[in-house]
Amino acid sequence: MASDAKGKGKTIVVTGGAGFIGSHLCEKLLANGNKVVCVDNFITGNKKNIQHLLSGKNFEYIEHDITTPLKISGFDELYNLASPASPFDYYKKPIETLHAGSFGVKNMLDLCKANNATFLQASTSEVYGDPKEHPQKETYFGNVNPVGPRACYDESKRFAEALIVNYSQKYKMKTRIARIFNTYGPRMRKDDGRVIPNFISQALKGKPLTIYGKGQQTRSFCYVDDLVEGLILLMVADYSMPVNLGNQEEFTMIELADKIIEMTGSNSKKEFLPLPQDDPLQRNPDISLAKKLLKWQPKTKFDAGLKKTIEWFRENQ
Repeated sequence: MASDAKGKGKTIVVTGGAGFIGSHLCEKLLANGNKVVCVDNFITGNKKNIQHLLSGKNFEYIEHDITTPLKISGFDELYNLASPASPFDYYKKPIETLHAGSFGVKNMLDLCKANNATFLQASTSEVYGDPKEHPQKETYFGNVNPVGPRACYDESKRFAEALIVNYSQKYKMKTRIARIFNTYGPRMRKDDGRVIPNFISQALKGKPLTIYGKGQQTRSFCYVDDLVEGLILLMVADYSMPVNLGNQEEFTMIELADKIIEMTGSNSKKEFLPLPQDDPLQRNPDISLAKKLLKWQPKTKFDAGLKKTIEWFRENQ
């Protein structure tokens, strides 16, 4: 079918397309002139995220769980974003998370192999665990507890990466692996357990902002539009090994809490709770490879992205 290397005029499947990142990706791919098939079982996604796309002639959605084979043909690319991705979700659904990262990934790889389509996996910075290297390069093997409370997610993604690399080598498939670091923006679920929606929801309600440990652990946050741009650039790059995608600007949890209290105009206080087991103390991407390979780096200033996110939460609280 007709398509071009820049990502226009293709038929593209997005699994997990009704999720936070997936819905923004569907939106951008459509804006770039593609036909998009969104696949989601709504285990953590929300149909409201794609409601505004349903009337478009180049968009369709299929309700399906990728842990069972999907019968679809005639597409060029597949972005696999189908998996619970927040601690709140994967603590509640550990078996489903493990199945998504194993059976689900295998099914989507087989589907791409049958269609001679390019496969992109949404992997995660969680493959680095509680890292001893800072910032984290793609060459770092990580420090992961394989039987800890986060293992269902960490190990499902690590297994998925190994499966993808071996499919690529054995079957000469075009595969891509994006190691996604903390991402934020509109359409995050307020109850998904991640720190930015937690803090914004608490601040808007005037409740204490819950900080775990002493609040000195750090995270770096990439605005969703920037992340989506990185995914699209990676899909058309000729590179099959993992690539970090994230923002290098780093904040402690206390700094983040203070910023959100200020930007929401809240009277909320800070509340300190015990640090969960295996919670990483530092998380920051080395994006040298993405800069060189994709000519990509985040453009959105944190305050600007956070303002848009807070506005969305105000309207949808």
